[in-house]
Amino acid sequence: YGIPFYLQYLAHWPEYFIVAEAPGGELMGYIMGKAEGSVAREEWHGHVTALSVAPEFRRLGLAAKLMELLEEISEKKGGFFVDLFVRVSNQVAVNMYKQLGYSVYRTVLEYYSASNGEPDEDAYDMRKALSRDMEKKSIIPLPHPVRPEDIE
Repeated sequence: YGIPFYLQYLAHWPEYFIVAEAPGGELMGYIMGKAEGSVAREEWHGHVTALSVAPEFRRLGLAAKLMELLEEISEKKGGFFVDLFVRVSNQVAVNMYKQLGYSVYRTVLEYYSASNGEPDEDAYDMRKALSRDMEKKSIIPLPHPVRPEDIE
């Protein structure tokens, strides 16, 4: 992402921009997201836009902690669920999100644009229900894939 993209998120959803810093000041990782969707249709939710942990700080539970903080913010904002998009090929991330309680809600065809002539890549839209969604309706998987232009 470019700087304007980050600044837009920081300006609109500062509470969803969380940085983890090591005692020496090194950047360990960050998460950024937003709140979006329709309250009336029970689609108000937290969205994880980016989660990154520096290689030397991986496997310490930092990603899980950052996700937990974003989920807490989404709970306070009255969200029904938290969602995120992840490359279908990124099994390490898919498995981590599953361990954190996320499930695949739908597959989004050709969500990620490829470079250098490779085919575009599908994404999983993964969701985790929050306490407001007592019946867990927001995470009932869709039976068929969707295209990027079909998602809000």
